[in-house]
Amino acid sequence: MSLKENSVQPDASRWGLVRRGISSGGGSRLLWTVVALLVILLVNRAISPTFFDLRLVNDRLIGSTINILDNAAPFVLLAIGMTLVIATKGIDLSVGAVMAISAATAVMLIRNYEAGATEFYYQPGFVMLIALAVGAICGLWNGLLVAFFNLQPIIATLILMVAGRGVAQLITNGQSPTFTDETLAFIGRGVVFGVPFPVFLAIGVLIVVTLLVRRTALGLFIEAVGVNDRASYYTGLQASLIKLSVYMLSGVLAALAGLIVAGEVKSADPHTAGLYSELDAILAVVIGGTSLLGGRFYLAQSALGVLIIQALLVGLYVSSLHPTTNLVVKAIVVLAVLLLQSPEFRQFATQPFRRTT
Repeated sequence: MSLKENSVQPDASRWGLVRRGISSGGGSRLLWTVVALLVILLVNRAISPTFFDLRLVNDRLIGSTINILDNAAPFVLLAIGMTLVIATKGIDLSVGAVMAISAATAVMLIRNYEAGATEFYYQPGFVMLIALAVGAICGLWNGLLVAFFNLQPIIATLILMVAGRGVAQLITNGQSPTFTDETLAFIGRGVVFGVPFPVFLAIGVLIVVTLLVRRTALGLFIEAVGVNDRASYYTGLQASLIKLSVYMLSGVLAALAGLIVAGEVKSADPHTAGLYSELDAILAVVIGGTSLLGGRFYLAQSALGVLIIQALLVGLYVSSLHPTTNLVVKAIVVLAVLLLQSPEFRQFATQPFRRTT
């Protein structure tokens, strides 16, 4: 084989892999995810003619589309962490409880600051860092149970899901404390150029994490661990440390989502903060195309999955449907979106219309 043929062969193989990756679900699933989102938005527009209308009130944009983005922000953060955890063939059922714990910690600390405490760890900036550190500790706990003690991820994180909400209630003495500090509140209800600050925060985190996993080898390591952690171990990868890292990141992002929720209402409710949020996060990841069996993952598509869910919820809110039917309609629409993304279902649905030779 000539030198020229040698130089061409790797490129051809590389492009073949890229084409197979796109055809196997990457580009195709992204296309159908975007189509599903656009269809839901257009249906919402048909239900409510003013759905896409925006107006500026007190330097803040008001409208259904802004509500979708604002409501989606904390769930995008949860979905980012959940995507990486699921990519390692894991699951994190504790993110809702971590939201409650971090929010309770931040609010109780900031109340001391408002009461006149001068210690540096009561300052708003340090309060936020402490809340994020609490999230990291929760993720560390999950990661240790999964990666080093080999507990099933669903059981390991279920422990914190149950106990974590009790911890949040202990922190607040079972109450729902409020605060008035505008610095902490800004993270949940601040406005930048008329757009809610949580929207910028979620987009920024999505960009940073995407660059981290796609511009470094970390993304490949995560996928390798998800495909076969034993094989990845024998190739020199520290599978346990990678799993530990993604669970800690999931905990930090859940804590950040908790700060957003607490800042929005200037309160920490240990009973309902983040309740069932983990289910919507998992659903968004699945809608985005990341397999629950681990391996290849799609962060941007998980974010689109969140937008699909929130657009659906806002659409149900502006519709004339009875509230008791909302969950049923949500389940039906989500099922339709998943079927639309399935190549097997599309092939089955179009088979009667194909020409037979």
